[in-house]
Amino acid sequence: MHKVILFVFLLICYSGRLFSQDFKSADLNNSCLFPEQNAHRNLINLSGIWSFNIDSNNVGEKEGWFNGLKQARPIAVPASWNDQYDELRDYMGVAWYEQNTFVPKLWKGQKIFIRFGSANYASKVWINGKPLGKHEGGHLPFSFEISDYIKWDSANKIVVQVENILKLERIPPGSIISEAGFNNFPSANYDFFPFCGLQRPVWIYSLPQTNITDINVVTKILSSSATVEIKVKKEGVATNGKLVLTGNNHKYEKEFSFVGDDAFITLDIENARLWNTEDPYLYDLDISLNNKKEIIDNYNISVGIRTITVSNNQLLLNGKPIFLKGFGKHEDFPILGKGTSYPVIVKDFSLLKWIGANSFRTSHYPYDEEYFNMADKQGILIIDEIPAVGLYFDKNLDQVNERKEMCKQQIRELINRDKNHPCVIMWSVANEPGLRSTYLKKESTDTISFNFFKELINTAKNQDKTRPVTLVGAENEPYQWFSLADVVCINRYFGWYTQVGNIAEGARLLNNELDILHSRFNKPIMLTEFGADAYPGMHAEVSDMFTEEYQRDFIKAYLEVLDSKDFICGAHVWAFADFKTSQGSGRFGGYNWKGVFTRDRKPKMAAYFLKSKWSKN
Repeated sequence: MHKVILFVFLLICYSGRLFSQDFKSADLNNSCLFPEQNAHRNLINLSGIWSFNIDSNNVGEKEGWFNGLKQARPIAVPASWNDQYDELRDYMGVAWYEQNTFVPKLWKGQKIFIRFGSANYASKVWINGKPLGKHEGGHLPFSFEISDYIKWDSANKIVVQVENILKLERIPPGSIISEAGFNNFPSANYDFFPFCGLQRPVWIYSLPQTNITDINVVTKILSSSATVEIKVKKEGVATNGKLVLTGNNHKYEKEFSFVGDDAFITLDIENARLWNTEDPYLYDLDISLNNKKEIIDNYNISVGIRTITVSNNQLLLNGKPIFLKGFGKHEDFPILGKGTSYPVIVKDFSLLKWIGANSFRTSHYPYDEEYFNMADKQGILIIDEIPAVGLYFDKNLDQVNERKEMCKQQIRELINRDKNHPCVIMWSVANEPGLRSTYLKKESTDTISFNFFKELINTAKNQDKTRPVTLVGAENEPYQWFSLADVVCINRYFGWYTQVGNIAEGARLLNNELDILHSRFNKPIMLTEFGADAYPGMHAEVSDMFTEEYQRDFIKAYLEVLDSKDFICGAHVWAFADFKTSQGSGRFGGYNWKGVFTRDRKPKMAAYFLKSKWSKN
């Protein structure tokens, strides 16, 4: 009898080990640099049709789906899964992806990685049935080294588990279970659809054993000259390197040595050609590692020489005042959901140029890296935002602290990824937080939230001392938050959500509040959201709400107020294009119709008005 009991006990322990696998978190240092193809590095893009299956009962891991999906259907990567099959539209649970690929034998001897541009929201990854690791937080890349898992003579099976359960402790959070939360389906505490899946490309890439792991470029302007400060990190045995900066009919070369794994190099650039919105000039920077004068690795990036500072009531680009004209927008397009689409990116930038805009905010999460590459080339300025939208502060302080730590992780990941883009001029650590903080007394909520945002802003400033940091506030949120920000950023909808139908009264209230904010903080102020829903093609003789005329007149009235204030540094209309939301009584058809372009990028009347105004400036 004792032997039977012992056998059963050992069997239970063995089964527990069998189904409980060890998943390490992704190493953020592996994702600092975007994979590059050159003479020393290799790259395979796994975009295409993958195998897919939902796991609504969450049994896949126990049943060993990581060894291969026995029942599967095709699905496109990158793309959200929601619009590819009708029954997946509102599915937020666990799902599995599978792809099989060969790795060239010529890559033997190199370090090999797999990189995911985005897996929303949490994921686990296996290769050839063995666990690689996990990552939490959509919209930012993560990588795992797979060198020891590769099969060289057969296809390698890559299996990914993704889930987007709308939990309260996540960012952005699921809906608050109270009368104060959004009344929507799927239930989320934010006003855009919670698209799921592998929404950006997946790459397999290789690096030499000794390689460049990170590059950080800081530019400074000194009257007629400039300096370019470069920090290079490496791993491996190299002790020397060389960099070449080319541009504006000049070439600057410099050899350098490492102290440990770091090297610091400064270049003096005479008569530098500065990067700006009218002339987004990019220098070419090539960095190589040497071993006995033989190049063993190199990496190439573009460098825009520019500064961004805040002085008194102004935002300064290269020491000159800049007024931000543009939009809040979303990664959102029919069928694709939030999936990367290069034609859509190109179209969006062509429309930004057409309308005379010079900027946008990545509301309310980091966008695909190709947006930033395009913005660098096109001279479009970006306020780069983490997905801290819909935050709230309640009596469950453990959940508040969990959200805070996730926010800090996403700030670090965001800056690691985007720090070298000249287009990025400001970090935003939150959008409209605290609207539904109903559980605590106001004084307690304000203290908790103030300390919360102080930590987030300090995290950003400690990691990047070259850019302003902000957070974006809505109506009825504590003014004290703005004491932490370099630029006061507010979203206002007087004349839409309040003072409904009365544009003149909305403009009057906006005018008064802007003066109050400026007198209190004496900082530049930016209106980061304002606008009105307009159903495409709906018109009225006298502008009524939801008509294109009302949207145009609303935007016109707000811009007239902003034009009268010398402390306003920007105006971002909400929104660039109509976008999908969860279903709700306030969202006709499951859409937010505040776009000045339709979801498929057709202009409304407001777009023509903005073009006539912004193209003159």
